[in-house]
Amino acid sequence: MEFKDVINNRYSCKNFDGRKVERAALQEILEAARKAPTAKNLQEYHLYVIESEEGLAKIDRCTPCRYHAGTVIMVTYDSTNVFVYPGDKRDSGIEDATIAATHLMLAAADQQVDSCWINYFDPQELAEVMELPKQEEVLMLLDLGYHAQGTGPLPSHSERKSLRETVTYL
Repeated sequence: MEFKDVINNRYSCKNFDGRKVERAALQEILEAARKAPTAKNLQEYHLYVIESEEGLAKIDRCTPCRYHAGTVIMVTYDSTNVFVYPGDKRDSGIEDATIAATHLMLAAADQQVDSCWINYFDPQELAEVMELPKQEEVLMLLDLGYHAQGTGPLPSHSERKSLRETVTYL
């Protein structure tokens, strides 16, 4: 699929049919995240593929937004292995994990796998429920799978501000 088609056709699926993502497609999706750039090449993100009934039930305890996805990827980062930017007010953890997560989402679309970026949860509660190491911060969940019959983009999906409203040339 052309990259332009990937970004034009991807949407946040809100109703999956419950099937797990096929292994070959999942490997391609995970490989895309592995190739994501990170500050100083620290690669501080970590991906948890959740497909077991027990794991998905834990996700369901923390958010109502799994939407019946059969596969969920939890994206975290190691807060002790980040690059601290000048001024000591920001570090690379959130943004590097976000780049990896974006690669996951776009690679899913390229593999004809539907997805939904989920942030509707308490990150600390989810980390505790999933029994993550203390230094790992949860960035987001990515629901993955195949849309249920009759599911498609929300009506407002293709509404976008013009470039005039979002870009300034200096």
